[in-house]
Amino acid sequence: MWLAVVVLAAAGLGLWASQRYHADPAAPTLPAVKSATLLPNPRVLPAFALQQSDGTPLTADELKGHWTLVFIGFTHCPDVCPTTLAELSGAQKQWASIPDATRPRVLFVSADPERDTPELVGQYAHAFHPDSLAATAPLPQMEAFARSLSLVFMKVPGKSGQADDYTLDHSAAVVLLDPQARMAGVIQPPFDVKAIAADLQALTKAAP
Repeated sequence: MWLAVVVLAAAGLGLWASQRYHADPAAPTLPAVKSATLLPNPRVLPAFALQQSDGTPLTADELKGHWTLVFIGFTHCPDVCPTTLAELSGAQKQWASIPDATRPRVLFVSADPERDTPELVGQYAHAFHPDSLAATAPLPQMEAFARSLSLVFMKVPGKSGQADDYTLDHSAAVVLLDPQARMAGVIQPPFDVKAIAADLQALTKAAP
């Protein structure tokens, strides 16, 4: 699975490569970061509406005002998802002193709506940190949302052939959204928790 995840993560770098040499000179200067590759021009995302664990819709407007780390996975994931969420929770603990109005967020989105109800996704994400946002959506919306972030996932049938026997290969990267809910960068594994925490603190402090 790890090989597939690495290949899928690499596919998501096309957007960064295409923008690298087309930076907007009028864009605000952000502090240097160690954990993320920042896009020269933050990307405005197409409209989306995911369903949160409490039943309310999650749109771009709700993400505005915060730097947000977005990770796509599924609750049956045996390795990448629990490891990543555990690492991100370490960064979240270091943000505890930041006021809630501007505190960075972690958003876990399940790409497995067949098995992962919004409630289950919430229980899963909150087990790692109670401040995490959690959501999912029907498959067409999930595919569009992932594509807008240059992330990918695919269903892999299990050996039994049963309909519910499958896993998902998915990008292992974490996408960084800025306080305008635009795609601002990508964080690739292996993750440096201390660097992620410090970078998001610096970005939050620098945000207008």
